Amino acid sequence: MSAPDAGNKAHLLVVDDDHEIRDLLGRFLTRHGYRVTTARDGKEMRRALSDWHIDLIVLDLMLPGEDGLSLCRDLRAKSQIPVIMLTMMGEETDRIIGLEMGADDYLPKPFNPRELLARMKAVLRRSQSAAAAPAAGGRRILCFSGWKLDLGLRRLESPRQLIVDLSAGEFDLLAAFAEHPQRVLNRDQLLDLTHGRTEAPFERSIDMQVSRLRHKIEKNPKEPELIKTVRGGGYIFTGSVTQDETADT
Repeated sequence: MSAPDAGNKAHLLVVDDDHEIRDLLGRFLTRHGYRVTTARDGKEMRRALSDWHIDLIVLDLMLPGEDGLSLCRDLRAKSQIPVIMLTMMGEETDRIIGLEMGADDYLPKPFNPRELLARMKAVLRRSQSAAAAPAAGGRRILCFSGWKLDLGLRRLESPRQLIVDLSAGEFDLLAAFAEHPQRVLNRDQLLDLTHGRTEAPFERSIDMQVSRLRHKIEKNPKEPELIKTVRGGGYIFTGSVTQDETADT
């Protein structure tokens, strides 16, 4: 397992049992200004997470021992570190399951390192936007059906006043809906609103994130009341949204 150099660069963790891929990505991402740590399996991944502050994980689905899906599910129970999952070409079911487990994006193997770099930049941009938001001196809180979506703290509070864990992609998608209520939004618009457009956007990821959001905010995800599907059009957020302003202290 390699250790990073010191500095203020974003710190990436590449988890893959193929040493050639680890070496390739380590060199490529370092050349593009990132700190990189590599790991061969879940054991080394957990050791790296305990030793370093990691900003993003590139996680291979097929790993010896504990696979990427299990690791992603376990990670999501404890952390919201962004995850880009690497999958074998043609394994669409695994990619969909990976997104449902909380991965922020996926890339099929074999892949172009430049495409991975573009996707990483998009995911990091979403996850790091939280740091800039509170600096404005106040926070916007969007309220709907008893829920409170704090755009500054990037936090969702349930009607029972419980904090609901959302991935960076899920939060941005819910924010896009709450800021555009009672309006049909197609997948292209949602990709743009969530800053998720890359060179080759995976539109199905919007559907997967909608599914995950429904399981977290709907009383019955199979018969959603807040995020409704518009056949041939996209989705519409039906909630009545009000806005509160909270000054930072």
